[in-house]
Amino acid sequence: MRRTVFSEEHEAFRAVVRDFIAKEVEPVFSEWEEQGHPPRDFYRRLGELGILGLQIPEEFGGGGEPSLKYAAVVAEETARAGVTFGNYQAHALMILPYLLAYCSPEQKKRWLPGVASGDIMTAIAMTEPGTGSDLAGIRTHAELSADGTHYTLNGAKTFITGGVLADLVLVVCRTSPAREGDRRGGLSILCVDASSEGFTVGRTLQKLGLKTSDTAELSFVDVEVPVENLLGEEGRAFSCLTRNLAQERLVIAFAAAATARAALRHATEYVKARTAFGKPVAAFQNTKFVLAECATEVEALQTLTDRALDLHDAGELSMADAARAKLFGTEAAGRVIDKCLQLHGGYGYVTEYPIARLYADTRVSRIYGGTSEVMKMVVAKELGL
Repeated sequence: MRRTVFSEEHEAFRAVVRDFIAKEVEPVFSEWEEQGHPPRDFYRRLGELGILGLQIPEEFGGGGEPSLKYAAVVAEETARAGVTFGNYQAHALMILPYLLAYCSPEQKKRWLPGVASGDIMTAIAMTEPGTGSDLAGIRTHAELSADGTHYTLNGAKTFITGGVLADLVLVVCRTSPAREGDRRGGLSILCVDASSEGFTVGRTLQKLGLKTSDTAELSFVDVEVPVENLLGEEGRAFSCLTRNLAQERLVIAFAAAATARAALRHATEYVKARTAFGKPVAAFQNTKFVLAECATEVEALQTLTDRALDLHDAGELSMADAARAKLFGTEAAGRVIDKCLQLHGGYGYVTEYPIARLYADTRVSRIYGGTSEVMKMVVAKELGL
């Protein structure tokens, strides 16, 4: 189906991103996977291209572009090539919105130029060893000093995307006890400089996929955090965190659509070139039927996410709409990629083939940003159930 979501400017941007990937990412991507992350300077290169700071106001060195459509182009081009930009998505699309919404004018001057340039890479630390989706169970805590100049932070976090290379970590912690009937109250967000004494990056977690996105355990032992690094209001972290959920889930949805389309392309090319029993694999009826099913599901998914992108740009994307896009997007991508990998036969299980990377990288999309089960609860709530 003909897509109408992108303009000529988006397509010009696509050409730049595609050329950049071909010249500066694909030749070294396997090295990044072995290392567990791209070189630190790679993020500065993304900053030079303007990719990190698209949504940051021009006065702070960004592009001043609130639309997510340019980010969708990046997702499509990285998926097409079977590569990733490390922690770009978390930094620029999931953490940056909190800074834009809740930074004070002084904090914006202090942090946003570096966030746009790649000189300051960010991570957000919510999950703890004993808590997953239940943020109210967070035990990491911070106490305000007697003179009111700083907080003393103690605790531990896990599954922190970008935790190894981050320069600034947004730590969700408890600054006051939960109130009766409101377990979510008393949580705050402290922006912690990674060079702070008592801050330690622990074990780097070895994951099934997303090999170039470093994921770490973090610990805080009597870390002093200036009060000037409190993001938003004290005790109001939960409302801050839920504010960006629709965008975060939309990002995951359009990334899933991109991986599904890429998988279809890789599989189609493979079955045309591969022969079995004296003829191309594409000649078998089963191959045609499987790819026809995949193509139809990809179009349905693409239509849904394109519509969600338009709604986001118009400021009309609801929590339920975003949940539907993420639920259908990630589940459909999983089905499509699995079928496309099957058509590769044994080669589909070899990581030098892009389909294997897509398979491993996409699995987590049904978990992070809210599990598929949580998405169903959000949609059911809108139905009055």
